[in-house]
Amino acid sequence: MNFLKKFLKWFVITLAAIIILMYIFDVDYLLRAVRTIYFRGYTTAFLNDYTHFPNREIKKGVAQPWALAKDYNSVPATQELNKTHKELQTVAYLIIKNDSIWHESYFDGYGKDSKSNSFSMAKSVISAALGKAIMEGKIKSLDQKVTDFFPELKGQYAKEVTVGDLSSMASGLSWDEKYYSPLSIVTRAYFDNDLKKVILGLDIKEKPGQTFKYLSGSTQLLAMCIEKATGEYVSDYVSKNFWQPMGAENEALWQLDHNDDGIEKAYCCIASNARDFARFGKLYNQGGKWNGQQLLDSTFVAKSITPRFPDSPQYGYGFWLHNINGKQLFYMRGHLGQFVIVIPKDNVIIVRLGHIKGLQTETDPHSNDLYVYVNEAYKMLEKRK
Repeated sequence: MNFLKKFLKWFVITLAAIIILMYIFDVDYLLRAVRTIYFRGYTTAFLNDYTHFPNREIKKGVAQPWALAKDYNSVPATQELNKTHKELQTVAYLIIKNDSIWHESYFDGYGKDSKSNSFSMAKSVISAALGKAIMEGKIKSLDQKVTDFFPELKGQYAKEVTVGDLSSMASGLSWDEKYYSPLSIVTRAYFDNDLKKVILGLDIKEKPGQTFKYLSGSTQLLAMCIEKATGEYVSDYVSKNFWQPMGAENEALWQLDHNDDGIEKAYCCIASNARDFARFGKLYNQGGKWNGQQLLDSTFVAKSITPRFPDSPQYGYGFWLHNINGKQLFYMRGHLGQFVIVIPKDNVIIVRLGHIKGLQTETDPHSNDLYVYVNEAYKMLEKRK
């Protein structure tokens, strides 16, 4: 009994000491990480982790449901596609042809209205918000300096970086993308309760506008500029300018760093469903127009889905770019294999949401599951009567 008392006493003392040290060394965000992620058996963010964070609602307006094709779900998924769904734990897979849902599958208890984390697909949404702010004259152009909004920005090249550099991943920001390291800046950003302080504590350490380097912090800083320029939370700005006019069927949620007046984790973390995420693919496929209304300037849209740098043909402004079997495509992409893929030539949109992303190597910036989702969709479309 005495041994147990001593053990508990020293356990409490040790635990308290660890917590105190975490605050001293400014890594107390790990307490939130342990509580929300690691104690639940995960090593990184997961699909429904939004339920463990404060959120701000992206309000819907009058719903505009997708049309269903006459031969909706008439062609079953291919064997290879089903195998990939099982291995990578897909929760939603849609093929939209000529603005009508042609194929739709859900798994693991998910359905058409189920919310799941967008992860970095949100970067495309933030880039759209940038385009809208430019269209409204609230941001001058892609060339407007970030220091116009945050003069306190630090680093040798702080005065040179533009909002366009942030959107095209050419910011020179001191950041790393080590999702599975608890001590990385991206992990701190995900769990810290003062995200603005985290971002403004970083330096613009490399000359911006020179080359592509994917950094989530760039999008977060961009969202902060948009909030400053518009005087609105990005959730409200996206709701007013996109979610509502595009007729989203469900409200969405955007994770915050803290309650009430917190800011959105804008580089990630919109909780919504496959059908509503697909609307951004349709908007860009239509040159920024929706039901006859020009929501985004067509020139901005065209620029967004064109490579900024010749040596980095995989990225434009907020969108990934590729050519598969001679078909040009652009797509939104998230951490665990979230995709909204658009093939303009054939007016096809493919959406995939799930728990696991395919293999991505240093020689190919596109994960191998992307090819499966596109190629197998076309094999199914070929069987249309």
